[in-house]
Amino acid sequence: MLAFFTPFFITLPNCLFNIKLLYYIFMSFTSNFQKQIFIYLVCCFLFTANYSFSQKSEVKADETSKAKKWYDNINIRGYAQIRYNKLFETNSNLGCEQCDKSWGGTNSFFIRRGRIVFSGDVHERVYIYVQPDFASAAGTTNMIFQIRDAYFDLSLDSKKEYRFRFGQSKVPYGFENMQSSQNRLALDRNDALNSAVSNERDLGVFFYWAPKNKRELFSKLVNTGLKGSGDYGIFGIGFYNGQTANRPESNNNQHLAARISYPFELNNSQILETSIQGYKGKYVVNTKTSGVTTLSNAEYNDDRIAASIIVYPQPFGIQMEYNIGTGPEYDKITNSIQQKNLYGGYIQAMYNVKINKQNLFPFVKYQTYNGGKKHELDARSYDVNDLEIGLEWQPIKNFELVADYTISNRQYEDAILKNNIQKGSLLRLQAQFNF
Repeated sequence: MLAFFTPFFITLPNCLFNIKLLYYIFMSFTSNFQKQIFIYLVCCFLFTANYSFSQKSEVKADETSKAKKWYDNINIRGYAQIRYNKLFETNSNLGCEQCDKSWGGTNSFFIRRGRIVFSGDVHERVYIYVQPDFASAAGTTNMIFQIRDAYFDLSLDSKKEYRFRFGQSKVPYGFENMQSSQNRLALDRNDALNSAVSNERDLGVFFYWAPKNKRELFSKLVNTGLKGSGDYGIFGIGFYNGQTANRPESNNNQHLAARISYPFELNNSQILETSIQGYKGKYVVNTKTSGVTTLSNAEYNDDRIAASIIVYPQPFGIQMEYNIGTGPEYDKITNSIQQKNLYGGYIQAMYNVKINKQNLFPFVKYQTYNGGKKHELDARSYDVNDLEIGLEWQPIKNFELVADYTISNRQYEDAILKNNIQKGSLLRLQAQFNF
């Protein structure tokens, strides 16, 4: 009898417990014993069904209680850099305000970076990135807390190929500018392209696009230690204030920047990346010496275009960039800030040597720049020719040591520093730990 009714009870849930049908089946039995057995089986079935439903509900409730909160998706990482620039120094008057304030003078040990990064997907379409720096400087005071990055990405599609970036972030201009100092070989960025955007960042809105496979490749170039610049898309365009990071806009005339970049993965697995980028806007010179004259409203055209070619170190690599443009520059003959042309770039050769689990990166870098630096006093005039010979040693993933021998020939002039030509050399050391 049980075997006879088994199919019925298996399909019973699909019949939604048709009470009328159960009644007819019950009445069809002539024996009380059969009726009792039928009632018993129905009750067992109902109990089992109810128990199963309760268990599923408890599992769902438990899963809900264990569902991740947005802050569970936040990753925390960071790095710090300690420098010493006094070894074999031949000219203590030689400095580089844009590069490293511990150059020259009586400076000794110096904390160049002290950064913590908070990042992650707080929603399937929203990614946040916040990076404070605990080793910033203001005037003669070091170790000041300052926000470097504070932005979020809003993806327009599930693959996150199309996204808008809102907040303070790096301006997509120049490979080395976008490259984190955590990954860069040379201790400082080149003067030519870095003079475009002080601290490489500004406040604005950008749109980035890249197919999923290219975004994965950009991440690979960073995560595998190939000195990538990060994911700034195949195409990027946007508006930003234009007065550089952590500074308010001065003329309500935003800068426009655009960049096109494409990485090629060759048959031998060698990766080559080329890009072209540019920006256009109006810059207001806010820092000048008394008596120095400026154009009307101290406002200047600030326009540049640059090209980049990167051959990633597998094991040999080359990195080179060049830009031309126009901007404010101090003129010592007229003691004024004039609209002048600028040009310059760099080339860097590097090699990736792996010994057991250790990485060695010997490199040579030459840079040149002729033009003004709008964010410095009087839009200081520069003529730079530097040669660097260095070695980065990574004995473990969490520690790096860089030795950088610099031979520098710099002419930098403002209303106070006139006829200022400084030449010299020094050995610079940096210890970096990553976590």
